[in-house]
Amino acid sequence: MVLNDFLLEILPPINVSNWIFSVIYLLIALSVTSLCSFPRNLLLGIVGYVLLTILRFGTILLFPLEAPQHIVELRDPIVEKLFYQAAITKDLFFSGHTSILILLGLVNPHKSFRLVLYLGAMVIGLLVLVQHAHYTIDVLAAPLFAFLAYWLALKVLIKTELK
Repeated sequence: MVLNDFLLEILPPINVSNWIFSVIYLLIALSVTSLCSFPRNLLLGIVGYVLLTILRFGTILLFPLEAPQHIVELRDPIVEKLFYQAAITKDLFFSGHTSILILLGLVNPHKSFRLVLYLGAMVIGLLVLVQHAHYTIDVLAAPLFAFLAYWLALKVLIKTELK
């Protein structure tokens, strides 16, 4: 299934892979470093990430979308150097690049850094649209799934703490 996306129709496709991965890797590294002082939050983030990945697998299976027209394939400079990477273009709904930064913002106890993570997620969302690597709905749905993963992770941790 190919979606008609009015925003992608007006955005010219541009390769911004290096910007996308520079921002993501920097913010993830800073987040994990800051969470090391807060082990419960770090654990919440790890459980949330596992749940987010499971949710993503489920939505990709339930909503098999074809890549947007004029997609510029994402090229992860680190993964390409470490592993063989065939281009994957059907992992669309929802944006993992955007949702991971939202999730990290939700688990981070530092108010000012949370804002940086949310702004970073907005930048990444815009950049993956500029690259035509996602549909607009993929990016807009990402915060909802990030919050769902966070909420479920809280439930899992509360349940395990009560035992």
